Amino acid sequence: MPDDLPIKRVPGVAEGRSSGSGFGALAFAVATSEDKSPSLAEQARRSFAKLDRVLAELGTDKRHLLSATVYLADLNQKPVFDAEWRRWIDADPQRWPQRACVGAALAGDALVEIVVVAARP
Repeated sequence: MPDDLPIKRVPGVAEGRSSGSGFGALAFAVATSEDKSPSLAEQARRSFAKLDRVLAELGTDKRHLLSATVYLADLNQKPVFDAEWRRWIDADPQRWPQRACVGAALAGDALVEIVVVAARP
């Protein structure tokens, strides 16, 4: 594969990782709250804000989400996350991405990690 492919990368907070990448018509982003001490609701809000920033840097936004995978440290807290998701996501069902929510062992005190794929208009 040539090294001159037009891939845009958004730097991550950890060495060796990006918070997002864009290639052609697609953008890929991941977010966790940088501060792991707040509640799940607050970590979700901070993760959404980070996704908004990364997607904007890649030339898109949440209106163009195609897919979202949500990892929760405690799947019993899914209703808490769902309430924050509904506040963040567009009210128009035509803009809702396919979404999966799974329980996972997350690093440190992270309570949520969100991975999305979006179209780049």
